[in-house]
Amino acid sequence: MAQSDEKPGTPAPAHHKLALTPPMGWNSYDCFGYSVTEQQVKENADYMAANLKQHGWQYIVVDFIWSSPKLEPMFAPTQDDKFSPRLTMDEHGRLLPEPNRFPSAANGMGFKPLADYVHGKGLKFGIHVMRGIPRQAVGANTPVLGCDGKAADAADVQSRCDWLNHMHGLNMKNPAAQAYLDSLFKLYASWEVDFVKVDDLGFPYHEAEVEGYRKAIDKCGRPMVFSTSPGPTPIESAAHITRNANMWRLLGDLWDDWGQLKIAFAATALWSKHFGPGHWPDLDMLSVGKLCKYGPNGPERYSKFSKEEVYTLLSLWLITRSPLMLGGNLPENDDFLTSLLTNDEALAVLNKSENNVQLFNADGLVCWMADVEGSKDKYLALFNTCDAIPEQQDVAGKEVKVTFKDLGLGDKCALRDLWQKKDAGKFENAYSVMIPWHGAALYRVTAQ
Repeated sequence: MAQSDEKPGTPAPAHHKLALTPPMGWNSYDCFGYSVTEQQVKENADYMAANLKQHGWQYIVVDFIWSSPKLEPMFAPTQDDKFSPRLTMDEHGRLLPEPNRFPSAANGMGFKPLADYVHGKGLKFGIHVMRGIPRQAVGANTPVLGCDGKAADAADVQSRCDWLNHMHGLNMKNPAAQAYLDSLFKLYASWEVDFVKVDDLGFPYHEAEVEGYRKAIDKCGRPMVFSTSPGPTPIESAAHITRNANMWRLLGDLWDDWGQLKIAFAATALWSKHFGPGHWPDLDMLSVGKLCKYGPNGPERYSKFSKEEVYTLLSLWLITRSPLMLGGNLPENDDFLTSLLTNDEALAVLNKSENNVQLFNADGLVCWMADVEGSKDKYLALFNTCDAIPEQQDVAGKEVKVTFKDLGLGDKCALRDLWQKKDAGKFENAYSVMIPWHGAALYRVTAQ
C-alpha cells in the first residue's frame, strides 16, 4: 500500500483523484524566467505533444509574473511605491495575462485561448500565481466580486513576500478574503486551467491560506491540481498539506548545481512516509536541457549537470515519486536527454511503484527500493554521491552492494538495468556494482 497521512477509515479527499500518479510536465521558469511569451509556451507544447506525450508527459505550466510587461531578462519586476510597472488587472483586482506577451489574452480573453491551444494538443494547461491579493488592487481598493467587501478588507498588509513585492497576504478571518480567492478560481475555471502552482505559500507555511485556496478550488467547478511553493515545507505540517494539496515543495529553487542536488537526498528521506496517490512531495523542477534564456539564474546555457548527475537526478525523482516538471526549453533537448525522458521502463518506477523506502545512506552511498505494483518484483536505485578526491581520479567510482535478503527476496535474483534497457544478469545472495562518481543505477529485480 502507498503511504498516507489519513487516519484509518478516513476517506481520501476527492481532489486526490486528480493526481493518482505524480504529475509530469514542463514549467517555463528555468528557461524563460520572468519573461516567457505565448509563442514560446506554444513551441514547448508542440514539442511535448510530438515527442513526450505518449510517455506520460502532459502538463504545460506558465510560471511567474505573466501579468507584467516583458522587462529586462535578468530583472524581477518589483513595483515602486506608485505600483509601477503596472500589472494587468481587472476591475475586481484579479491579475490577467499581459497582452504584449500573450496576444490571445487581449479583449478580456485571459488564458482561455492559450489553454485551448494546449488542450488541442491533448495536453493540460497550468499557471503560477503568487499568494495573496495585489498591492495594486489594495491601493485602488477594488471591489471584491461576490461580496460587499473590497480589496483592503481581504488583505493582510502585514503579510508580504520577502522576495517580490507585488502582493499582500490575505486576512482569512475576513469573509472578503475567501470571496476574493473564490472569484480568482472562478476566473481560472473559465480559462479552463488544469493546474495551479501557488507561490509564497509553503515557506513560511500559511495554513489558513492553504485552506482558503483549497476551498476556492473545490468550489470553482473545474478540477485543478494544486501545487504549493516554495520549500522547505515544514514536516510538522505534513498531515495538513497532504490533506489540502496535490504537490508541495521540499526544497527552495533547485538549479543545475551538484551541491543542491545532494541536499535533495535528505529532504526526500524525511518525507518518505508522506506520499501516495493524489499527494506528492515535490523536489522541484528538473534543471536539465537549455536553461536561462531570459535568466533568472546566470547566463543562457545547457544544464551544468554531467550525464552521471542527470542519471542521479532522474533516478532519485523516480524512486521517490517526486513530480517531474521539466525546466529546460524542450525544442532544444539533445538526444541523450530525450532518450531518458522517453524511457518507459524507467518512467514506470514513478507510476507503478509503492512502499518506496531508503534502505541506507552511508559514506555517500545511497540505496532506495520499492515494490512493483501488482508484482513480487522490486525496484532498486543505487547512488554514489561521493566526490572523487585527487588520489581517486583514476578510479571509476565506488562499489555499492545490496543483499537480496534486504530487498525481501530469495537467494537468486535477476536484474534488469532500466536506464540501459538491458538485462544485467542473474546473481546469488547479493548484487554489487561500480557506480561512477555522482552517478546512479536503476533496476527491476526479479526473484528466480
